[in-house]
Amino acid sequence: MSLHAHLTSLFAAGHAQAAIPAYEDWRPLPDTPLRPAAVLIAVTDRPDHPAGPGVLMIHRPSHMRAHPGQAAFPGGKLDAGETPIEAALREANEELGIDPARVQVIGASDQYRTGTGYDITPVLAVIPPDLPLQPNPAEVAGWFEPPLGHVLDSANQTNHTGEWNGRKGSYIEILWQEHRIWGVTAGIIANLSKRMRWHG
Repeated sequence: MSLHAHLTSLFAAGHAQAAIPAYEDWRPLPDTPLRPAAVLIAVTDRPDHPAGPGVLMIHRPSHMRAHPGQAAFPGGKLDAGETPIEAALREANEELGIDPARVQVIGASDQYRTGTGYDITPVLAVIPPDLPLQPNPAEVAGWFEPPLGHVLDSANQTNHTGEWNGRKGSYIEILWQEHRIWGVTAGIIANLSKRMRWHG
């Protein structure tokens, strides 16, 4: 079975379930309407790699006002008239140079609402391995590719306590090599791992 077919089967089975007890942002939501956004969870098709397929992630530049230096999925706000899938593909193209024609979209997963005012739709997809990436330096400081199995393993998703604007709460952290994935991005991964039983 191809990776795309396998992920599609797991994704469909998981999303056929009723609502899951999703991990949510502990920060209070703003009173203003949330801004719709989307991210692309691009899984690299590596059938012969010892660690299995990977997932493309980026580090935001340190000069950015929002989430400087943090690990994230490529993505951003929806333009007028866009669907989350269209926005995720556009943003991945703008940030990493990923040709939308090379992306096999599987589907949109559970939305994740943030205390910073976004309603984020994660879009799962498969891409060929070793695509020639062209990071946009205005939005991407670098990229990395942790194994999908590593980030989806709940044993690697640890809970920590943080503080934001005087309010304390918990967040998830995932470590891989020298990379730290936490906050919203780790929460999105944790929710996807509940939907998609990669480890059975």
